[in-house]
Amino acid sequence: MNLHKLTVKTSRRTEMIDLTSEIEAVVAQSGVEEGLCCVYVPHTTAGVTINENADPTVCRDIETVLETLIPWNGPYTHSEGNSAAHLKSSLMGCSQTLIIEKGRLALGTWQGVYLAEFDGPRQRQVWVKIVEG
Repeated sequence: MNLHKLTVKTSRRTEMIDLTSEIEAVVAQSGVEEGLCCVYVPHTTAGVTINENADPTVCRDIETVLETLIPWNGPYTHSEGNSAAHLKSSLMGCSQTLIIEKGRLALGTWQGVYLAEFDGPRQRQVWVKIVEG
C-alpha cells in the first residue's frame, strides 16, 4: 500500500484544478497494475470530483451553479466568513475512489480528477492512496 501527498497551491477563492496527470504519475510510480486509487483532501473547504476535462467551460459551469445555490455572502451563522465554502465542500465530497487497471487509472474518455477549491487562495494537500488487489 502506498500513500503519496501532493501539495497544490490554489490562486483564486473558487477554482477547479485538474490533477489527473499528477495522480496518473503517482499510480505509475507505485508499480501497481490492478487495484484502487483513493484521492482525498483533508480539508473542510475543498473537495474532489471527477468530471469532464476536455472543455474548461464545464468547470466554470460547476463553479457558477454552486455559487448560485450557495452564495458566498449568504445568511450563515458560522462566524469565520467561509460558510459557503464548507457547504460546497460537503456537497462535493472530500474523496473519490478510482479503479487501477493495467497500471493506469480507469477513467472515461473525457474524465479528469479535480481538486475543487472553495476558500482560496491557499496551499492544499491532496492525499493519494494506492491499494493493490
